[in-house]
Amino acid sequence: MIAAATAEDPDPPGRWPQLAIVAIGVLLAFAPWFSASAVAPLLAAEWQTTRLDLPLLTVAVQLGFAAGALILAGTGAADVLPGRGLFALGAVVAAVGNLGFAMAADGPTVAIAWRFATGFGLAAVYPIALKMLASWFRRSRGLAIGVVIGALTVGSALPHLLRALGQSAGANWHVTVAAASAVAIGGGVLVAVAARPGPFEPTPSRFSVTVAGRAFREPSVRLANLGYLGHMWELYAMWTWLPLFIAASFAASGAADPGRASLVSFAVVSAGGLGCVLAGALADRLGRTTLTIAAMAGSGGSAIAMGALFGADPSIVTLVSLGWGLTVVADSAQFSAAVSELAPTGTAGSALSLQLAAGFVLTTITIVGIGLLDPTDRETWRLAFWLLALGPAVGIVAMWRLRERPEAAKMASGHR
Repeated sequence: MIAAATAEDPDPPGRWPQLAIVAIGVLLAFAPWFSASAVAPLLAAEWQTTRLDLPLLTVAVQLGFAAGALILAGTGAADVLPGRGLFALGAVVAAVGNLGFAMAADGPTVAIAWRFATGFGLAAVYPIALKMLASWFRRSRGLAIGVVIGALTVGSALPHLLRALGQSAGANWHVTVAAASAVAIGGGVLVAVAARPGPFEPTPSRFSVTVAGRAFREPSVRLANLGYLGHMWELYAMWTWLPLFIAASFAASGAADPGRASLVSFAVVSAGGLGCVLAGALADRLGRTTLTIAAMAGSGGSAIAMGALFGADPSIVTLVSLGWGLTVVADSAQFSAAVSELAPTGTAGSALSLQLAAGFVLTTITIVGIGLLDPTDRETWRLAFWLLALGPAVGIVAMWRLRERPEAAKMASGHR
């Protein structure tokens, strides 16, 4: 039986073990997300891909996720089905989609369908994890969300580690991708067996365009969403293309080493996990706009710097990349938290569903756009990363304008 919360400690006992269980489950379940990006050079050699084939494999995951999130919200399945069962089902669907990509795909066309299925399954992992933790946390909810998004970030980096380990063992790309599926199933099993609902079950909400429209008529909600879109403009394109940049840059500097490049890529994306946890701990004290502006200034500045570092000393490239990885996702949770605080009563669920879907659809533009640039040398990489920096620039302006509005006092207990 769950012990009651007290006035001094409004969050119930047992919340931290549940946070650990859900966070580890998310970390493992998200291993398939970037499995195609991790083995992209191997796919290009085996399939003789065109310029857009590889980025479309990532785009398929993004669109599958957006579709799955809207279907879950629209049908109300997230409120009817037990959270841990739905989480486990999503992890298994993602794993099966990823395994199909590893074992049944013989070219980009078939692979895209399997990658869409992977994203569709993961839509039942991330939002459901947040819903489960909302039933355990009130005062420390910002930190809890930050930990989960940090776990998602590290999980997204796992394929790069699996590739590095696979190369050292002589495994081909099929084994690397299949290993990510096995890891994801482990995450689903963990949550199905060990997770349990807390005493603060959130109010059920279903997606409605009309209800979402009511929320977005509020200027403060529009500004928070614009900040989120600026953040998403950069985030997934950076996660997709930076590993290829690192490998190409190392090679251009005369230090070609695929294993080392994969390990650095894993470290860079994983650094975002630490950034999420730190941001989650600070946001409720410093304010949502303060945190997001600082994070976007750091990530946008890193994008500009990286654009000028192609072929530079690998140690310098690694150091700046780690800074970019640390800041690029640190602000992610705060945009959703801001919308949940600013939206009129009864509209937050639909507003967040629309925000999530719009953000993931937007990511397809920059992922494909960089592919169209065919970044193979210093000048095209410079242009690509400088274009990514436009997203944080827009986001900073949006959050600064939000900060100046009186409604901003609704966020983070009055901390703007």
